[in-house]
Amino acid sequence: MWPGEEQAWDALSKLDHETVQKNALAFFDPLACSYTLICFGNKINITIPDRSFSVDSGVINTVITDLSDYSKLSILNYLVHAREIPLSEHLVRPADLSGGDIFSRGTHVLPLDKISDKYNNDRENFFKKGSELGGSQLEYGDMALRLFPLPRILVVLIVWSGDDEFPPRSSLLFDSSCTFHMPIDTLWSTAMLTVQMMLS
Repeated sequence: MWPGEEQAWDALSKLDHETVQKNALAFFDPLACSYTLICFGNKINITIPDRSFSVDSGVINTVITDLSDYSKLSILNYLVHAREIPLSEHLVRPADLSGGDIFSRGTHVLPLDKISDKYNNDRENFFKKGSELGGSQLEYGDMALRLFPLPRILVVLIVWSGDDEFPPRSSLLFDSSCTFHMPIDTLWSTAMLTVQMMLS
């Protein structure tokens, strides 16, 4: 278990199930003592007694296997901290969030250049991958996706295709309500998870 994960499990196990369901838009199974969340359009099960994660779909298996460094603590922190607050529908850059300077430091810089390189002028595969992850198309840039890594966390990915004069570039935005549901370091992990899922 990564640092902080055990404490997050402890905190989650003490919370009222109905409150967590309402705040996190989760489903609680009292027999299995487990929560189910929709992550990138697919179900992830979080079982309290054995402190485990499981999935119903191979599409999302990468989240809890190859990308567990980003996903597990993010999911637990989301379940613990989420509040019954709707989307603001106001998009913000991660760097503009309180504490958002973490997104511009060293190894915390998101590898958005890899998104640009992979999907430059390839709308078909960009939207195909987004659809696999439960995303929907938006009319920003040359191509854009609306994604929900977690039920109350909206991420928008925008790509501008390159040409003879300018290289391709991409941007990631959050709905401004995100800080009600997660600490800033967990938002960074969720953003990184989203980028890596688009690259997987």
